[in-house]
Amino acid sequence: MSGAGNGFRITTDVSAMDVEFIARMLHSTYWAKDRSRERIVASLNASLCFGAFSGTKQVGFARVVTDRCTFAWLCDVVVDPEHRGKGVAKMLVKSVVEHPDLATTKMVLGTRDAHGLYEKFGFYRREMMFRKANE
Repeated sequence: MSGAGNGFRITTDVSAMDVEFIARMLHSTYWAKDRSRERIVASLNASLCFGAFSGTKQVGFARVVTDRCTFAWLCDVVVDPEHRGKGVAKMLVKSVVEHPDLATTKMVLGTRDAHGLYEKFGFYRREMMFRKANE
């Protein structure tokens, strides 16, 4: 999958993604700051990933855990601080919800912020239960 807009390009080609960028961005978040690089790489290989690029430079990322049929969990949405406010996150989320393997799935996400962004794409707030992973 590939899309373009505002000078940015979205791809789902994991081989094109910059693992160092993704690890650096995830390590700056509240939810993945302690995730090892090895776990990040493993999660990329087991998920449907979306990369946002400006030219050849990766500037955004989103990951979806899914069976590509009934369920999808949108997670790890990050945008380089230099490119925030330029519509990159909107392009990523739009690409996710419109992806042919995801468009008809029940999609969830968990976030403490950016509710306004996700609500524009049909997400709504509802309490979820989580099980802490054994790490």
